[in-house]
Amino acid sequence: MLVERKDEDGVATLSLNRPEKLNAINIPLMVELRAQVDALKDDETVGCVILTGEGRSFCAGHDLESIAKGERAPSKHFEPETIDAIERLPQPTIARIRGHCFTGGLELALACDLLLAAESSKLGDTHGQWGLAPVWGMSIRLPERVGRSRAKDLMFTSRRITATTAAEIGLVDRVCADDDLDGEVARLAREICENSRGTNRIVKSLLGANAERSRADALVFERSAPFGFPKDMRERMSRTSSKKKA
Repeated sequence: MLVERKDEDGVATLSLNRPEKLNAINIPLMVELRAQVDALKDDETVGCVILTGEGRSFCAGHDLESIAKGERAPSKHFEPETIDAIERLPQPTIARIRGHCFTGGLELALACDLLLAAESSKLGDTHGQWGLAPVWGMSIRLPERVGRSRAKDLMFTSRRITATTAAEIGLVDRVCADDDLDGEVARLAREICENSRGTNRIVKSLLGANAERSRADALVFERSAPFGFPKDMRERMSRTSSKKKA
């Protein structure tokens, strides 16, 4: 139910693979996703992680049939903790969005650092339409992206919006022509991987931690980051120096 790929540039792709269900989330899919995310967090060969969906949709949300069947997660808060694990990945993450991106799917995307969407995509929070309470982080991450007032508008109405509108309100970072989405995401991922992976990890940890601190405390915390070049950068400089001497 999940496709995992890693290329030679250090880009790992996790792709939800239930295209016949528009990649709606059920328990087996979430269990597979959690296993892959947990494996990636300690993989220093990976410089960027892409989260996407197979077929014509990113993710249409939680599979309501699985809820009706009474599917149970391995633990009480397994699903939201899996989304937290995506957010805590040390590598920069990109949500590659096409087609549907609703509710649980939007919560998955919001856990990523950067959101890129195809022009024909539709995004929205439909908890209210189905009489469900958000428990996977929507009430926190959506306002962080678009502000409290816009988040209320989207959550109270269950309105689906276009990718263009999503970009205008800050919900996604970039809109691409449908045929260009894969190429644009690949180029961005390679650009990220060309940077020091060690530095990117440090920067991401600082940004995440400092969001929860006062400005004064954040400045002090930044100074606690290890000074000097990260391991991968030292190795790169050593290789470059050796080539020059040769």
